[in-house]
Amino acid sequence: MKQIIKSSVIVIALWGIVGVLQLCASKPVGEARPTVSVLGDSYSTFEGFITPDSMETWYFARPDLRRTDVVKVGQTWWHQVVRRMGWKLERNNSWSGATICYSGYNDEDYKPRSFITRLDDLGSPDVILVFGGTNDSWANSPIGEFKYEGWRRADLYTFRPAMAYLLDHLIERYPTADIVFIANSELKDEITGSMKTICDHYKVPMIQLHDIEKQNGHPNIKGMQQIADQLVSFLKK
Repeated sequence: MKQIIKSSVIVIALWGIVGVLQLCASKPVGEARPTVSVLGDSYSTFEGFITPDSMETWYFARPDLRRTDVVKVGQTWWHQVVRRMGWKLERNNSWSGATICYSGYNDEDYKPRSFITRLDDLGSPDVILVFGGTNDSWANSPIGEFKYEGWRRADLYTFRPAMAYLLDHLIERYPTADIVFIANSELKDEITGSMKTICDHYKVPMIQLHDIEKQNGHPNIKGMQQIADQLVSFLKK
């Protein structure tokens, strides 16, 4: 009788082990985190964290408090958003002073640093955060007319056609990615309104930032926190 009971206990124990192994096998070891790429201008830069690293930056690891009080990458809006959303950074392609179109400050040709030139260099992200239009507004880039196809080179030196070209080609280049456009506060109404119209045309969600604290025209620590808070709230809706 003791032998029978002992055998039964062993069998039950073995079945228990098998059950645990099956349960473990049915669960993924670790689910992959969504990847995100940033396409931006100076607001999204930080020394050592932009690709390629030859692009100009505004925020440096070496403190310059006359410029900004943002001295750590963890203080940037995008780093906070990536962390709080549980994402993984794929690539940060941001260039200080960049315009969406080819027309830059003092009527200079900004084609090399423009958003539409850099849109192909974002890796393979699940999410794309586009934060632009600030320099187009500040540099008084030509506004142009709304144009959603058949762009010619000359069109891309004006804002509206370039903005449409940007979204059209992002959607085509990254068909599985979720694209979100971030609009800065305190821009020209003509720029802000055009961005909203074009985002609506392509069904790309746009968040309009508001009440962002800035130093030398750029978000300081508090401003970065405000951007992150507004964007995370928008993304979670």
